[in-house]
Amino acid sequence: MSDFFGRVTGDQDPFKKLASYIPGFGGYIERENRRAADKLLRDTVARRYEELIKRLSALQTDLISQGGIEYMDEMEKAALQLRTFTDKIRNATYGYSGLFDAVKINQDELAKIYSFDAAFFDLADQIKNALDTVEATMGAPEGLPASIRNLVTLARQTVSTYEQRYEIFTGSK
Repeated sequence: MSDFFGRVTGDQDPFKKLASYIPGFGGYIERENRRAADKLLRDTVARRYEELIKRLSALQTDLISQGGIEYMDEMEKAALQLRTFTDKIRNATYGYSGLFDAVKINQDELAKIYSFDAAFFDLADQIKNALDTVEATMGAPEGLPASIRNLVTLARQTVSTYEQRYEIFTGSK
């Protein structure tokens, strides 16, 4: 029996073998993988919003060329909110703290962080739809102000949702 065990453990990947000697090391590696996954997720969210910002910028250009300069302040409010959100989410603290980090995140908090991250994708879809509406109403000035207000509201909501996500790390409310 001990020969069989020796062969099985002898054939292990050297890294797995090392990890088996250190209590809790497997959990540490799992947490580091979660951190990497969280960063990848946030980078994906940021790229998605960067695409929305580019589209918003193109709509601003189109609106100006159609003589809609009076709408630029509100459109720029939306753009500023989306850029602020994108910068914040790209540079956010990772979703799970490492061994020596000052802030420790538990499993429940991590689940909340991921639900906020999922909400960012939902908001991106809503913003895409709002941009579609702005584009559709550019030829109909009576509907344009309302569609721009909706866009600004959604853009503000991204920053607000991010702030709620950040509260998980700081414990503030």
